[in-house]
Amino acid sequence: MNYFEYNGTRSDDMGLRIESKNVFSAPKYDAKFTTIPGRDGELIVPNYRYPNVQVTYTVFVPAKSISELSARITAIKAWLYTEPDRYHELRDSYDSTFFRRAVINTQLDIEDQLNKIGTFTVSFSCHPFRFSEEGQTPVSVGNGGTIINPFAFPSKPVIKISGSGDGVLRVINGAINLWNITDIENGMLIDSGQMNCYKDAVPLNDRVSGDGFPLLYPGTSHIVYQGGITSVEITPGWCTL
Repeated sequence: MNYFEYNGTRSDDMGLRIESKNVFSAPKYDAKFTTIPGRDGELIVPNYRYPNVQVTYTVFVPAKSISELSARITAIKAWLYTEPDRYHELRDSYDSTFFRRAVINTQLDIEDQLNKIGTFTVSFSCHPFRFSEEGQTPVSVGNGGTIINPFAFPSKPVIKISGSGDGVLRVINGAINLWNITDIENGMLIDSGQMNCYKDAVPLNDRVSGDGFPLLYPGTSHIVYQGGITSVEITPGWCTL
């Protein structure tokens, strides 16, 4: 039986049955086309981003009585509309090796829809990229070691730095990107997705300087470090459309 899992809870555990899933095959790249007098064609003006995509499930709720149906609907609403101001992980049985970051994006009255047609839709607004489950596993990379991005898009890793004092981190993939880290104090995290450097709940952005935040481009990246850095562990966060 097919299911989706949102914010840690599976649809079948909530009594939902899925009839179908609808999703756009890929988001439209965000760009404008500008006409220049005397020039054939149009100039592409990119915004360097992809917009969110909509993932929609058509579902129904079987029940033996009106009271059972009402109780299930109440529980389903409480589940889906908890923390609607942030993204949650969305998984399903249709695409088991990837997950999305999603937030509920549907406006309907489930009771009225059920009374009319017996089914309703659950729609999520999702980050344009799907994230590989494999890419959520931390990987220890020795000094001078490599990590391979198997997809066609750069990923935004979480890099755990261990050590103390000052150090230098380099990620080499064609170009050499470098970060100077000061006063490491028994380690820190560099989170490229959140664009944040921290340890526990303490921000440490003032201790890191360099080329923005690390990206792992398609293909092989070499990881080189020196100074007070003693080890590096990378959660790569591989992604694709």
